[in-house]
Amino acid sequence: MIRELDTVVLTHDIPEHGLKRGDVGAVVHCYADGVAWEVEFVAAEGTTVAVLTLRAADIRPMGSREILHVRELASA
Repeated sequence: MIRELDTVVLTHDIPEHGLKRGDVGAVVHCYADGVAWEVEFVAAEGTTVAVLTLRAADIRPMGSREILHVRELASA
């Protein structure tokens, strides 16, 4: 179950927002229907890259045995 403030992982690229599979976001809102979430993705210095409404097929919970990885954002 995904809840507000959970860390989640993107399951596929979203090129129109510069996001790639494996990018990490934070759930900032859970919709009452339980099938969609607002997820914020931020750059290392804390600026928001995107806030998107995503469904279960788009995200997954982050596992306790996973490690974060850094990549450079493409220029807009």
